[in-house]
Amino acid sequence: MKVMTCTQLGGPCDVVHKGESADAIIKLHDAHLRESVARGDDSHAAALKDMKGRWRNPISGMGWYRAVKREFAALREE
Repeated sequence: MKVMTCTQLGGPCDVVHKGESADAIIKLHDAHLRESVARGDDSHAAALKDMKGRWRNPISGMGWYRAVKREFAALREE
């Protein structure tokens, strides 16, 4: 299991996401952003907007995705 924070994924806080794959952590982060904004946490609004934009523009979004996958691969298991 590896760990990445909201900040490492482009968000504003230090919430920890744990997963066996980069894809699992990305899904957790997406849910975290949506839930945070739904609770009224405006500090996550810009990151949520960026996340939605990445999936709407897959070509440029792949750069972010590949960077996260590389960073995840470089992490040590916890």
